[in-house]
Amino acid sequence: MAQQPAPYQTESLNLIYNLLFCDNPELFKGSATDQSVYPWNIVFATHDNTEELVRLTEDDGVESRVQLLAHSKLRAQGHSINYQELLGVVIEVGMDDGLDVIAAYSDGSARYLNYSEKLIVLEAQTEQSNALIDELFNCGNEVIQKIGPWDKDRLPAPPAGQVRLTFLVSDGLYFGQGPIDVLAEDPMGGPVINAAAELMKYLTGFNA
Repeated sequence: MAQQPAPYQTESLNLIYNLLFCDNPELFKGSATDQSVYPWNIVFATHDNTEELVRLTEDDGVESRVQLLAHSKLRAQGHSINYQELLGVVIEVGMDDGLDVIAAYSDGSARYLNYSEKLIVLEAQTEQSNALIDELFNCGNEVIQKIGPWDKDRLPAPPAGQVRLTFLVSDGLYFGQGPIDVLAEDPMGGPVINAAAELMKYLTGFNA
């Protein structure tokens, strides 16, 4: 695994940022309350536990991020996953003063990292938050049908003026990136950006 991107001044926020992508199980060891119990005992197992990992990917009772870790570990071990299940969407916007990031997951949770290095976490779902995340995922599913997964290390955070749309899918990481004004008008990227903006408005208003 390449060195993790560090777009923020605060080390703890850089950790939270990298946890959003669910591509490095080692980063989760500090937040796992007990690594010896399910599902962490499967995520952190050092032996070949393919069957357990597959069952974990199918367990809708665990966090979407845990399912993504299981998928990531399976792929890292050389197991091909021949289906597309969108489990997370991460939108990064490079600002002059820093990086804005909003992430949402199929279990209804979401996180917003503001360029000023403030964090909002949504765990308690509401009818409105679920509807906003559903819309974001509907738009995301339209995109992943038309592009392919990225087969290299995750890139550093986008620079000022650029927006990156990352889709965390069972068979890999999909993304698109470009100037904010261009991607906002793109037939595929525009709806994703709009849906993410509505979710951000909800999160910031919810915590005002």
